[in-house]
Amino acid sequence: MSEATATTTTPTRTTSPAKSELALRVLQVLLALFFGVASALPKLIAHPSATDAFDKIGLGDWFMYFVGSLELAGAVALLIPLLCGLAGLAYIGLMIGAFVTQVAVFHGENAATPLIIMVLAGIIAWARRRNTARLVGLIRSRIQGR
Repeated sequence: MSEATATTTTPTRTTSPAKSELALRVLQVLLALFFGVASALPKLIAHPSATDAFDKIGLGDWFMYFVGSLELAGAVALLIPLLCGLAGLAYIGLMIGAFVTQVAVFHGENAATPLIIMVLAGIIAWARRRNTARLVGLIRSRIQGR
């Protein structure tokens, strides 16, 4: 057996940066669509499914419109490179509130949904942390008058 045939190489599995970036962008778009269409829209048009749920929460219609507005703003921010990391962080906070509400008001009926969304938003927040740091730097330099 020759040296050339005796030596084998094992293929290494690495994810290319381009594939990771594409997967992250797809996740951002899907999450933006979910929040913009499936979550915010029913609240902002006062769909009976949303009004019934918020009646059970007991904070009134203003809270439904407020949450819907936050969700829509976050959906748009997920699509803006400088804001997408911050949007991921904000969605984590919003989903903590949604989880607590699901457990306290709705007896855990759909408690898994905010947890899943929280993980997905966390992936975006972590992967886009440099964008968030850049945003913080821009804000700091504006405040300091540079």
